[in-house]
Amino acid sequence: MTKVIAAGLLLVVAVQAFAFTQLERELVVAVTGGAIACVLIAVLARLDHDGVMEEEAVADDAAAAVRRWLSRTETLISWSESTRADWDRRLRPMLARQFELAAGRRKGKDSRSFDSTGRMVFGDELWQWVDPDNIARTGGQEPGPGRRTLDEILARLERL
Repeated sequence: MTKVIAAGLLLVVAVQAFAFTQLERELVVAVTGGAIACVLIAVLARLDHDGVMEEEAVADDAAAAVRRWLSRTETLISWSESTRADWDRRLRPMLARQFELAAGRRKGKDSRSFDSTGRMVFGDELWQWVDPDNIARTGGQEPGPGRRTLDEILARLERL
Protein backbone atom coordinates (compact mmCIF):
# COMPACT_ATOMS: atom_id res chain seq x y z
CA MET A 1 0.00 0.00 0.00
CA THR A 2 2.79 2.44 0.88
CA LYS A 3 4.52 1.56 -2.39
CA VAL A 4 1.41 2.56 -4.33
CA ILE A 5 1.14 5.87 -2.47
CA ALA A 6 4.87 6.62 -2.88
CA ALA A 7 4.72 5.82 -6.60
CA GLY A 8 1.63 8.00 -6.93
CA LEU A 9 3.29 10.96 -5.21
CA LEU A 10 6.34 10.53 -7.43
CA LEU A 11 4.08 10.50 -10.49
CA VAL A 12 2.28 13.67 -9.39
CA VAL A 13 5.60 15.48 -8.75
CA ALA A 14 6.97 14.38 -12.13
CA VAL A 15 3.81 15.48 -13.96
CA GLN A 16 3.83 18.86 -12.22
CA ALA A 17 7.51 19.39 -13.04
CA PHE A 18 6.81 18.59 -16.68
CA ALA A 19 3.73 20.81 -16.75
CA PHE A 20 5.61 23.76 -15.19
CA THR A 21 8.23 23.57 -17.95
CA GLN A 22 5.47 24.12 -20.50
CA LEU A 23 4.33 27.37 -18.83
CA GLU A 24 0.65 26.83 -19.53
CA ARG A 25 -1.58 27.09 -16.48
CA GLU A 26 -4.48 25.17 -17.96
CA LEU A 27 -2.17 22.32 -18.84
CA VAL A 28 -0.69 22.20 -15.30
CA VAL A 29 -4.12 21.94 -13.66
CA ALA A 30 -5.46 19.34 -16.09
CA VAL A 31 -2.38 17.10 -16.04
CA THR A 32 -2.02 17.30 -12.23
CA GLY A 33 -5.71 16.48 -11.77
CA GLY A 34 -5.38 13.50 -14.09
CA ALA A 35 -2.30 12.23 -12.22
CA ILE A 36 -4.03 12.59 -8.84
CA ALA A 37 -7.11 10.78 -10.19
CA CYS A 38 -4.92 7.89 -11.37
CA VAL A 39 -3.26 7.65 -7.95
CA LEU A 40 -6.62 7.67 -6.13
CA ILE A 41 -7.99 4.97 -8.43
CA ALA A 42 -4.89 2.82 -7.79
CA VAL A 43 -5.21 3.30 -4.01
CA LEU A 44 -8.93 2.43 -4.07
CA ALA A 45 -8.27 -0.66 -6.17
CA ARG A 46 -5.55 -1.73 -3.77
CA LEU A 47 -7.81 -1.19 -0.75
CA ASP A 48 -10.58 -3.20 -2.38
CA HIS A 49 -8.16 -6.02 -3.20
CA ASP A 50 -6.83 -6.07 0.40
CA GLY A 51 -10.40 -6.20 1.74
CA VAL A 52 -11.19 -9.21 -0.44
CA MET A 53 -8.03 -10.95 0.77
CA GLU A 54 -8.97 -10.30 4.42
CA GLU A 55 -12.48 -11.66 3.85
CA GLU A 56 -11.02 -14.77 2.22
CA ALA A 57 -8.65 -15.24 5.17
CA VAL A 58 -11.55 -14.97 7.64
CA ALA A 59 -13.60 -17.40 5.56
CA ASP A 60 -10.67 -19.83 5.45
CA ASP A 61 -10.28 -19.64 9.25
CA ALA A 62 -13.99 -20.27 9.74
CA ALA A 63 -13.93 -23.19 7.30
CA ALA A 64 -10.94 -24.70 9.10
CA ALA A 65 -12.72 -24.36 12.44
CA VAL A 66 -15.82 -26.07 11.05
CA ARG A 67 -13.68 -28.88 9.60
CA ARG A 68 -11.97 -29.41 12.98
CA TRP A 69 -15.32 -29.41 14.79
CA LEU A 70 -16.79 -31.87 12.28
CA SER A 71 -13.80 -34.18 12.56
CA ARG A 72 -13.97 -34.13 16.36
CA THR A 73 -17.72 -34.80 16.32
CA GLU A 74 -17.30 -37.75 13.94
CA THR A 75 -14.60 -39.15 16.22
CA LEU A 76 -16.84 -38.83 19.30
CA ILE A 77 -19.67 -40.60 17.49
CA SER A 78 -17.38 -43.42 16.35
CA TRP A 79 -16.16 -43.90 19.93
CA SER A 80 -19.75 -44.05 21.19
CA GLU A 81 -20.54 -46.81 18.69
CA SER A 82 -17.36 -48.75 19.40
CA THR A 83 -16.59 -50.87 22.46
CA ARG A 84 -17.23 -50.17 26.11
CA ALA A 85 -13.47 -49.86 26.60
CA ASP A 86 -13.39 -46.97 24.09
CA TRP A 87 -16.33 -45.34 25.86
CA ASP A 88 -14.65 -45.73 29.26
CA ARG A 89 -11.28 -44.49 28.05
CA ARG A 90 -12.35 -41.60 25.86
CA LEU A 91 -15.93 -40.47 26.40
CA ARG A 92 -16.65 -41.15 30.07
CA PRO A 93 -13.90 -38.80 31.42
CA MET A 94 -15.00 -36.02 29.09
CA LEU A 95 -18.69 -36.43 29.96
CA ALA A 96 -17.97 -36.64 33.70
CA ARG A 97 -15.86 -33.46 33.52
CA GLN A 98 -18.57 -31.62 31.57
CA PHE A 99 -21.11 -32.75 34.18
CA GLU A 100 -18.90 -31.45 37.00
CA LEU A 101 -18.60 -28.09 35.28
CA ALA A 102 -22.29 -27.81 34.40
CA ALA A 103 -23.63 -28.98 37.77
CA GLY A 104 -21.09 -27.14 39.87
CA ARG A 105 -20.43 -30.30 41.88
CA ARG A 106 -16.96 -31.78 42.24
CA LYS A 107 -16.72 -35.51 42.76
CA GLY A 108 -13.65 -35.08 44.96
CA LYS A 109 -15.44 -32.90 47.52
CA ASP A 110 -18.59 -34.94 48.13
CA SER A 111 -18.92 -38.16 46.14
CA ARG A 112 -22.41 -38.96 47.51
CA SER A 113 -23.77 -35.59 46.47
CA PHE A 114 -22.09 -35.94 43.08
CA ASP A 115 -23.62 -39.38 42.55
CA SER A 116 -27.12 -38.33 43.64
CA THR A 117 -27.02 -35.22 41.46
CA GLY A 118 -25.93 -37.37 38.51
CA ARG A 119 -28.79 -39.79 39.07
CA MET A 120 -31.29 -36.91 39.28
CA VAL A 121 -30.06 -35.30 36.07
CA PHE A 122 -29.51 -38.40 33.95
CA GLY A 123 -31.57 -41.12 35.56
CA ASP A 124 -30.12 -44.51 36.50
CA GLU A 125 -29.93 -45.74 32.90
CA LEU A 126 -27.86 -42.83 31.55
CA TRP A 127 -25.89 -42.14 34.74
CA GLN A 128 -24.12 -45.48 34.41
CA TRP A 129 -22.50 -44.13 31.21
CA VAL A 130 -21.40 -40.83 32.77
CA ASP A 131 -20.40 -41.99 36.27
CA PRO A 132 -16.58 -41.85 36.40
CA ASP A 133 -16.53 -44.77 38.87
CA ASN A 134 -18.41 -47.16 36.57
CA ILE A 135 -15.45 -48.20 34.41
CA ALA A 136 -15.43 -51.82 33.23
CA ARG A 137 -12.43 -53.39 34.95
CA THR A 138 -12.52 -56.65 33.01
CA GLY A 139 -12.38 -56.99 29.26
CA GLY A 140 -14.44 -54.07 28.09
CA GLN A 141 -14.94 -55.57 24.63
CA GLU A 142 -18.71 -55.47 24.98
CA PRO A 143 -20.38 -52.89 22.73
CA GLY A 144 -20.67 -49.28 23.85
CA PRO A 145 -24.06 -47.67 24.42
CA GLY A 146 -24.15 -46.01 21.00
CA ARG A 147 -24.97 -42.71 19.43
CA ARG A 148 -28.48 -42.36 20.88
CA THR A 149 -27.18 -42.60 24.43
CA LEU A 150 -24.44 -40.07 23.71
CA ASP A 151 -27.01 -37.75 22.15
CA GLU A 152 -29.35 -38.04 25.15
CA ILE A 153 -26.50 -37.44 27.62
CA LEU A 154 -25.37 -34.36 25.70
CA ALA A 155 -28.94 -33.06 25.54
CA ARG A 156 -29.29 -33.35 29.30
CA LEU A 157 -25.94 -31.69 29.86
CA GLU A 158 -27.08 -28.87 27.60
CA ARG A 159 -30.19 -28.36 29.70
CA LEU A 160 -28.07 -27.81 32.82
